[in-house]
Amino acid sequence: QVQLVESGGGSVQAGGSLRLACLVTGSWINDYNRIYHMAWFRRAPGKEREGVASIGDDGTTYGDSVKDRFTISKDIAKNTLYLEMNNLKIEDAATYYCAARTTVGGWYGWRSLNSYHTWGQGTQVTVSS
Repeated sequence: QVQLVESGGGSVQAGGSLRLACLVTGSWINDYNRIYHMAWFRRAPGKEREGVASIGDDGTTYGDSVKDRFTISKDIAKNTLYLEMNNLKIEDAATYYCAARTTVGGWYGWRSLNSYHTWGQGTQVTVSS
């Protein structure tokens, strides 16, 4: 069973940078390529969880609000997914979650929560002016 553990959240001033990491652990740790797709989501207070970025065999995709500022990447040797966040804005403050898609069926698009089967516990990002 795949498990996801996020880290790297914290407090930063607007314009600053953070790098989030999502460690993939569990019985599939030696079969990382069985994870077909991974993504970062975020949920700000009072708002629904929204897709930030995704990465799969077809490449990377970004939400409009983070395009050109955030970069999603993965290091298979380290079993880790990353989200590099630059030029952070007040509105980027949220709890960030990583998600993994572990089967090929039931794809509803990268932004749909139902497309993913495993979630991390989240890491909080605070951005101050």
